[in-house]
Amino acid sequence: MSLRQLPQFLRQESRSLIIAVPWLWLALFFILPFLYILKISLAEPQLAQPPYTDLIQTDGEGLVTVLLNFANYMLIWEDSLYLDAFVGSLKVAGVSTILCLLVGYPMAYGIARAPVHMRLPLLMLIILPFWTSFLIRVYAWMGILKSNGLLNNMLMWLGVIDEPLDILYTPIAIYIGVVYSYLPFLILPLYATLVKLDNTLLEAAADLGCRPFKQFLTITLPQSVPGILAGGMLVFIPVMGEFVIPDLLGGPDSLMIGKLLWTEFFNNKDWPLASSLAAVLLVALIIPFMLMRHFERKSEEGQA
Repeated sequence: MSLRQLPQFLRQESRSLIIAVPWLWLALFFILPFLYILKISLAEPQLAQPPYTDLIQTDGEGLVTVLLNFANYMLIWEDSLYLDAFVGSLKVAGVSTILCLLVGYPMAYGIARAPVHMRLPLLMLIILPFWTSFLIRVYAWMGILKSNGLLNNMLMWLGVIDEPLDILYTPIAIYIGVVYSYLPFLILPLYATLVKLDNTLLEAAADLGCRPFKQFLTITLPQSVPGILAGGMLVFIPVMGEFVIPDLLGGPDSLMIGKLLWTEFFNNKDWPLASSLAAVLLVALIIPFMLMRHFERKSEEGQA
């Protein structure tokens, strides 16, 4: 039985239930954890378990006191270490997203234009690295990029270089690891957009004398913007908080917000400061998501 065959009040209840499910999921796995982190960020650190004070305290006479500590947020803006970490994370995330786009767009376009029977095997090659542990794949890049690793040995054997290159524990190694790890997150939504494009528009443009490159700029690229935005957000947002790749491939000198969060949580045991960093990072990441939704609405209005 479909929704149209149900009585009016049952149809309304069914729609409300369907809409309530994602809101319930959002409340349980996003809003509640964020409120808990926000609560910890407004507390003060202490040498106890848990390592932070309660916001609401009572005395023996029944007096209730609410103590809110905003010093952690002030410290983030006053200490250049945290600002540099945010800027460093923003730089790595932005450059990595652009690199993933430059590498991933031709791959997604090629898969979308491949014969139908070849698309699934090509997509499987993109997804195949996910079958291996993320940590193992990053460790593998350590073996490839080190001074006596596979890359340097191959370049020296080919005669391209005379001595090993210092790639590991440099920003280049971070970009290599990030692009390799997050490239599928850009290719898959971009492929889903490109495969739905109307090829008759390209045929009509070709009949009118439009060259292939101009067809791409005027037809294919504008219609693939939703896939570019979706894939870009899937790369940019997790890279902003990335910890494993900068720690293993970037070495101790790499400064990103994910490493600072780890240090404050587990080494310094300063949970309120770490929670403040996490809250600021989350708010900062909401901005590009809202911008993406704004451009999507504009695109939908333009098509309508």
